[in-house]
Amino acid sequence: MVSSSVYSIRIDARVRKMIDEMQDKDLQNEIRTFIEQAVIRKRKEQLLQQARDRRHHALKGKPAAQLVREDRDAR
Repeated sequence: MVSSSVYSIRIDARVRKMIDEMQDKDLQNEIRTFIEQAVIRKRKEQLLQQARDRRHHALKGKPAAQLVREDRDAR
């Protein structure tokens, strides 16, 4: 079972009043789903950027063929 926790955000009082006036019981679930999807999307973007940065730094080194040749010549 997945545990959950509370995360508070501040919203405009007018928006809160509109939410309270609505009779939509699924609104809380929709908001939760929206936040989860936004966090997952941002996390993917962050991981992709980290991978790009690592790849960029890895490409600055010697080519693999040169490293293999140096290793073979050293034997």
